[in-house]
Amino acid sequence: MMAGIKGKNTKPELALRRALHARGFRYRLHSKNVNGRPDLVLPKHLAVIFVHGCFWHRHEGCRYATTPATRVAFWQAKFDANVARDSAVRGALLAAGWRVATIWECALRKPEQIAAATDQLSTWLFSETETLELGEREVSPPTEEGEDVSSSN
Repeated sequence: MMAGIKGKNTKPELALRRALHARGFRYRLHSKNVNGRPDLVLPKHLAVIFVHGCFWHRHEGCRYATTPATRVAFWQAKFDANVARDSAVRGALLAAGWRVATIWECALRKPEQIAAATDQLSTWLFSETETLELGEREVSPPTEEGEDVSSSN
């Protein structure tokens, strides 16, 4: 079953790639020469971008980061290993001088979110900030007082 799960060229990744390319950014894909094989490598900006699935990489507080009801111990061990690997890769990249952006799948579900994420990513690429993390909350428009963005579709 898990062999059929796509690890690259996912819908969120393709959407982000199209948006960045349309803005003139050029990048390398899944470079074997960079620790962790980031989804996008922008050597000109000394930056790497990971497009993480909320479920597999355990986006904290996200409505898509659910845990299956069966074989809970198996899944928890799998998720813990993924999170530990992500953290180690991120640390190694930062130590090597790379800037690291993590864009969560929930931030790339709607066209307006993709545009907002691309805006923020573009700004980050031209800044000197080392890290960026974008989830649904960072790219969704402001909500009505008291409305929970995590409960919307």
